[in-house]
Amino acid sequence: MSRNVIVIGGVALGPKAASRLKRLDPTANVTMIDENINISFGGCGIPYYVSGEINSLDALRSTTYGTVRTPEYFEHKGVHTLNQTRVTAIDRAAKTVTAKNLVTGEEKALPYDRLIIATGSTPKVPPVEGRDLKNVGGANNLEDADALRKACASGSVQNAVVIGAGFIGMEIAVALADMWDIKTSVVEFMPQAMPGVMSASLSDMVRHDLEEHNVDVYTGEKVQRLEGENGVVARVVTDKRTLDADLVIFATGFAPNTALARAAGLDLEERTGAILVNEYMQTSDPDIYAGGDCVAIPNLITGKPFVLALGSLANRQGRVIGTNAASDNGKAAAFHGAVGTWCVKIFKMSACGTGLTIERAKAFGFDAISASLEQLDRAHFYPEKHMMTLELVVERGTRRVLGIQGVCEDGDALKARIDAVATMLQFGKPTIDDLANAEIAYAPPFASAMDAVNAVANVADNILSGQLKPISSKEFGELWKDRANNNVFFADARPAVAGNATAAKYPGEWHAIALEDIEAKFDSIPKDRPVALVCNTGLRSYEVMLYLHNHGVTDVVNALGGMQALIKRGDNM
Repeated sequence: MSRNVIVIGGVALGPKAASRLKRLDPTANVTMIDENINISFGGCGIPYYVSGEINSLDALRSTTYGTVRTPEYFEHKGVHTLNQTRVTAIDRAAKTVTAKNLVTGEEKALPYDRLIIATGSTPKVPPVEGRDLKNVGGANNLEDADALRKACASGSVQNAVVIGAGFIGMEIAVALADMWDIKTSVVEFMPQAMPGVMSASLSDMVRHDLEEHNVDVYTGEKVQRLEGENGVVARVVTDKRTLDADLVIFATGFAPNTALARAAGLDLEERTGAILVNEYMQTSDPDIYAGGDCVAIPNLITGKPFVLALGSLANRQGRVIGTNAASDNGKAAAFHGAVGTWCVKIFKMSACGTGLTIERAKAFGFDAISASLEQLDRAHFYPEKHMMTLELVVERGTRRVLGIQGVCEDGDALKARIDAVATMLQFGKPTIDDLANAEIAYAPPFASAMDAVNAVANVADNILSGQLKPISSKEFGELWKDRANNNVFFADARPAVAGNATAAKYPGEWHAIALEDIEAKFDSIPKDRPVALVCNTGLRSYEVMLYLHNHGVTDVVNALGGMQALIKRGDNM
């Protein structure tokens, strides 16, 4: 007897699960239901349509061979598709869903043997006065994307404000400022851009890249209201300033869309409200599967459930769900969790990461340290190269790697390093010793003989062994700004030409003590003051630190990443 399977949701996970199921069980009666007109689109591509990098909305709805994924496309696959139809209730006892046609108003009950919930997430829009004004919206679907691009192309938008500095906020801000030359401001309630996914130190590098390209970033500010003229938005008022705005885009995050699941009595994760699932993506009702943005999955580092709204995960989970829904026991494939791997393109810089930041590691109770470096992404003698920032997070006692993130002009080179570590995190509990000896492909056009991934693990080892007393570029910058009060002796270990040039700008405050001159200049270093060392990347100053330690000077810190990291943060001495 043919199995009836209903899929609620037709954007990412739903179509994947339905298609996989039909491939495995052609006799199954599969119905996919979505309340929108457009289905099966790549929402992550919306910022690139707004920017003009993608020319057609249909490109976001197309297969790799150019076929647009319409309801008819899925009908040809044997998936009965009801768009502009909303599921209003799930009756688990009767094993039916109630579906309402949003055009005709007709309601009907549809029976299921197995049900797949792929309801995704809904935008979180704060209850700000004026949010109903014209030219205020989001970037959540194809209709939003079309409206944004038309507004930009009209020439009527001179000033835009993006509220929220997460992934979508960053990408939309870049799209507006880069392609359309619109004066763009980003307002973020949290104290940094990319909160929760980037460390404070690396977030400053992203912020500086934005500001270098005429995007103002205001963190730690709360939007109080939007003001309009003749029903159209004109200003954004925060608790610190007023910004002119012809266009306002809310990018303040998403919440799992679980109203149906809640009403049906399925178990939800208490903190996020997301649907709880097991490794087979089954809910508390084994005949109901769920995946994508609406579920909580295990974080493979913390062991705790979390929500990770990524199209890549939704597609992988969709395959697992389709496989299981087609099987007799419902448990033919498993999805064990994720570590949280991401990437984002800003202007000149790209950022990428996996696992925990230093701040989140400490919040989860790990006794964690971070180690960072600046190293070229390929052999130093190769003509085309970029400086790569990597920051590694490590548990002190176990030496376990908890996360890594980075910033680089070459996003492909950076992503390759992060993906290597992400795989290690996903399938084990690697230590810095494992990472130091990780086999990374090497040829001069692609990497250094001692790759940055290996090198940052060695930096962490030096910190844990006590050989290296680190200070982040952010902390070094703060020390320098407070130099009138802290009695710190700032020593520059770069070659004499560079060190002397900076020392000439700050006589008596900045001291050129090149690595080659440390023995001759040792007596000029005070023994009763804290010493802060810096060089171009942190390597030469580390060797100076070792010399000082060996000669009894121990109140010394070394700026990780050196001047290169400071420049990326906007602290150019």
